[in-house]
Amino acid sequence: MKRLSIEDLWSLEEYAKRRPQFRAEAIARKSLRRIQLGTHVTLQFEDELTVRYQVQEMLRIERTFEQDGIQAELDAYNPLLPDGTNLKATMMIEYPDEAERKIALANLVGIENCVWIRCGGIEVTAIADEDLDRSTEFKTSAVHFLRFECPPGFSSVLKRGGPLIAGISHARYDETTAVPKPIAEALSVDLA
Repeated sequence: MKRLSIEDLWSLEEYAKRRPQFRAEAIARKSLRRIQLGTHVTLQFEDELTVRYQVQEMLRIERTFEQDGIQAELDAYNPLLPDGTNLKATMMIEYPDEAERKIALANLVGIENCVWIRCGGIEVTAIADEDLDRSTEFKTSAVHFLRFECPPGFSSVLKRGGPLIAGISHARYDETTAVPKPIAEALSVDLA
């Protein structure tokens, strides 16, 4: 998947006109690329449209129109684009109550290294190298950026409709889910 450039984006004025329709499209796409793992963890798999939406929204919110600022946003978000050999996801650990969230994040240190997907008997563990060292030895972050490097056997089975399973194998958060077929099909498009 090619990286986004300034030429791929709309000006703030143009985005204001297109935003309602583009936002609806992005929300629909995100729903087809979201996996819930238990009650408190969501994986949001990114692609060109979801990343472009995030960049456009950040530029809108921050009222950024200068090229250096736009390029800085692109540099921050482009690493979230899959490149044909991998899937990339934003992992969100969600606890609405602040006190409960603080305790959970302390108990879930290292969770970003315990996330996996499996298809055709091939298991791929997430790599948190897009994570920017958000965690410490005392707590994990509520948001992590994960990369799943998928070998050719994995991608070919997934593209043929093989069942996709996702999970977390952490001592304090152990969850597994069968990924619905429409989501698995949407993710298979990211792989060469």
